[in-house]
Amino acid sequence: MIWSKYSAPQVFYPLAGRLIPWFAAVAVLLMIVGLYMGFFVAPTDFQQGESYRIIFVHVPAAWMSMFLYVVMAIWAGVGMGLNARLSFMMAQAIAPTGAMFTFLALLTGAMWGKPTWGAWWVWDARLTSELILLFQYAGVMLLRTSIDDARRADRSSAVFALVGVVNVPIIYYSVQWWNTLHQGASVSMATGSKMAATMLMAMLIMTIAFWLYSIAVILARVRCVMVERESLPTWDEKPAAMSEAVEAR
Repeated sequence: MIWSKYSAPQVFYPLAGRLIPWFAAVAVLLMIVGLYMGFFVAPTDFQQGESYRIIFVHVPAAWMSMFLYVVMAIWAGVGMGLNARLSFMMAQAIAPTGAMFTFLALLTGAMWGKPTWGAWWVWDARLTSELILLFQYAGVMLLRTSIDDARRADRSSAVFALVGVVNVPIIYYSVQWWNTLHQGASVSMATGSKMAATMLMAMLIMTIAFWLYSIAVILARVRCVMVERESLPTWDEKPAAMSEAVEAR
């Protein structure tokens, strides 16, 4: 199989349409399992009681907010390096989902912070840098929409995204670099997990569910971007003809 042919939007469009239902179905299934394990099976925390269960949404959302930004920046960099239309389209499609997970992480963090710290919000290093990440996602989207020329919009937003990557390690290491209220990582590659096995399993299942959900939503959105950019109403009606046209080039 020649994977390079899928770099053509006309070929990738029908493939994305076939993959979306599978990713969406598995994401919903895993989300149900993860939420059930997190809210009903995992034991009660001896320090925070039942309020800690918000981590089964908060932590995977925070992980996805950072991971999706890096993935968006990689697609943007590939687009700039190879002048690939599909790469810019993927970067454009990722931004709203990344912003959604960033907002979800901030919202659930506030819900968790009220019973833990006694406040909905504090200007903690991690919270502040995560808020800046939300502004970065918004900046990428607003910069793109503010420029009429698609090529200039692609490159300008790509540069913005690439420069903003520096904030991701700041978010991750903020609890180590500064004295903050935010607790340290419960799961680390260096020290392993400090959580009970059931808690860790529920969190990992939710993370995978969020990732599969992201793939489904991003593929659906990139199809919309392709149609909008190429002014082709239904590429998937004649995929064979489109493929032949691409190969003929």
